[in-house]
Amino acid sequence: MAMKPGTLSVELGNRAYAIVLGKGLRPKVDAFFAKLRAKKRRVVVVADTRFAKKNHAFMDGLADNVILLPSGEKTKSLGQLEKLLGQLSRSRLDRTGVLAAVGGGVTGDLVGFAAASYQRGIDFVQVPTTLLAMVDSSVGGKTGVNLPEGKNLVGAFHQPIGVFADMGLLKTLPAREFNAGMAEVIKCALIADAELFEKLETKAPFKWDSPELPTLIRACCALKADIVRKDERETAKTGGRALLNLGHTFGHAIEKVGGYGCYLHGEAVALGLVMAAELSVRLKTLSAKNAARVKDLLEKQGLPIRLKEVLPLRELMQALKRDKKVRAGVLRFVTMKGLGKAVTRDNVKEADAAACFLKIGARQ
Repeated sequence: MAMKPGTLSVELGNRAYAIVLGKGLRPKVDAFFAKLRAKKRRVVVVADTRFAKKNHAFMDGLADNVILLPSGEKTKSLGQLEKLLGQLSRSRLDRTGVLAAVGGGVTGDLVGFAAASYQRGIDFVQVPTTLLAMVDSSVGGKTGVNLPEGKNLVGAFHQPIGVFADMGLLKTLPAREFNAGMAEVIKCALIADAELFEKLETKAPFKWDSPELPTLIRACCALKADIVRKDERETAKTGGRALLNLGHTFGHAIEKVGGYGCYLHGEAVALGLVMAAELSVRLKTLSAKNAARVKDLLEKQGLPIRLKEVLPLRELMQALKRDKKVRAGVLRFVTMKGLGKAVTRDNVKEADAAACFLKIGARQ
């Protein structure tokens, strides 16, 4: 797929697709949908209710058929998936139909999984409206829902046919959700870009209208596109797509035990990054000074570095052991060998993981 100004390409052979980046992208979205309709393909938009209410100019006339989803992490459930699939069936959408997810990571994950499941798989488009979705969840084809037992335990790899990241839509994003998205930006820097980390330290805190933001979003999308191209289904024995899980193994446990919705996903990731840095110090692969820099940057961006309230260590460790990245009963973590260089580790002792939870305020 040829590169164009304002676009990046996720190279996956005949499933390659473009990530279109910019502001005021509604005309580009309309043109994309028009091409689909010209081929007699019906487009159904599934949007986050809160976004739709705040952004009438973007939503008006977007599609004849619009389904609204409740806002919040609890929407990522089997119950909501069943409800959406029923709506699609009753509307008589066939295999040529296309779903368009307009919202944050919750909307994209749920709609993507519905697309992967409905009539054994139909196409879908991602129109991310939050920073977190733009830099992370809308790219790469991971879709799914949560179970009471754990985060993202049910899902499928199902790549979109296009991604439209309109940065102008971030204007209506609450500051707390913007900061949550910045956790994923910081994560990308910690994985593979020490220079980017230093830039973040210098310029933080960022806001939706920070002049550097488009460059940050593009850098994160480019990194993820490259990693997904090399290891789409996270099958590499070491490194690969698993590196994108830096902070997530700890973070998912916090989300589960804290109750979905208590912490935004990015807030839980921020806590997970603090813990990943602490674990790396314990494993003697990261200096205490650099771990402190990670914590300082997160705090400067308005992200949590300690638990809001005490969570029981026993429940956190149980959630950790149910994480989908566990292999043959062995806990798998992503750690750091310096700022900007992440690695996967399988030989982590439970006591070390537990100590990291205690460090951020968990209790025995």
